[in-house]
Amino acid sequence: MSCNFLQNQVKTARVMVVGCGALGNEVLKNLVLMGVEHLVVVDFDIVEIGNLTRSVLFNIEDARARRRKVDVVAERLSSMNPAVEIKTIFGDVTYDVGLGLVRSVDVVIGCVDSRWARYSINRLCMRANKPWVDGGISDLEGTARVFIPGKNCYACNLGPEGRKDLARRLPCSGIIHRQEKAGSAPTTSIIASIIGAVQVQEALKLIHPEKLSSGELTSLCGKMFYYEGEHLTVKMADFQAYDDDCAEHECWEPIDTCTLTLSTTVENALDILSQQLNAKDVAICLSGDSFVDYVTERANDSRTEVMLPARKVEAFLEQHPHLSGVLLSGLYQHEYRRVDKQFPYLTLSLGELGIPAWDVLHVVADGRDFYLEMSEV
Repeated sequence: MSCNFLQNQVKTARVMVVGCGALGNEVLKNLVLMGVEHLVVVDFDIVEIGNLTRSVLFNIEDARARRRKVDVVAERLSSMNPAVEIKTIFGDVTYDVGLGLVRSVDVVIGCVDSRWARYSINRLCMRANKPWVDGGISDLEGTARVFIPGKNCYACNLGPEGRKDLARRLPCSGIIHRQEKAGSAPTTSIIASIIGAVQVQEALKLIHPEKLSSGELTSLCGKMFYYEGEHLTVKMADFQAYDDDCAEHECWEPIDTCTLTLSTTVENALDILSQQLNAKDVAICLSGDSFVDYVTERANDSRTEVMLPARKVEAFLEQHPHLSGVLLSGLYQHEYRRVDKQFPYLTLSLGELGIPAWDVLHVVADGRDFYLEMSEV
């Protein structure tokens, strides 16, 4: 191991990797080879045949069985080093990753293919005061960037046009299809290996803050590493923006703990919080997603009970015998973002509201804001 990185600090570091595609495979492989033994892996996808040309940790049997990517990488990484402790989250980083889990790691590495996913990672890291490393690839081009709360913000760097384009997604499969259609050999595996290596290098620097502060190591924070493989061009560009008025800089602190879990009912949660905070009026703010109890068709005012987080409404409608094919724009969606004693469904659990495990709750008690980390289990 390089003398720049201390073996014990690498071994004990806790790293979250979001995305298990081409980049994620390379990043995870490199982290384990470097000696990192504590990983959190997040992805909502399954292994497909198209993944096999660019993902070193997947094989044909995984694709045929349509296995979850997080399960496969955990299995393969454990075979590389049985000492590795791996926590997997089969879900979306926007909704299914509790802030308490982000607080438990030292650095987050983003291996995602959409601006919205990056935006979500940035928001979590800002709230938890954790640095993160972003990577992006396309054909034989790739970039790597570092974001540290107080120094550099992904949302601030987007600009007005970037914010409008948050929904745009360019998955690796799209790149592969474009290359194959043109009769070209897919190059995703090459660029992923290069950018993934840079990401791991920068993440390892971030777990050595004393070496960064002394100047022994230099972080990519405030710069963008750009690699173009066709003509072997490498550039470093300024990439730093931090607007003090940006709403995404909201750092949730101080954060206290509470005994609430996903199985705690809303009624019990409000009682416990009222006692803990010595407050009469207590409300839980659903910061990640709203809760929808029903939808109404605008045309005929017919009401259909939903009782799900808003993110699951579209899938609910697709499977509903009478609402399948009805556009969301043709419906009125009744939702809650604040849960207090007037909430009509007090017997629901916090998990049923859509709150992820080990989250940090934003609680308003007698007009004051509090942030309380739920129990891990």
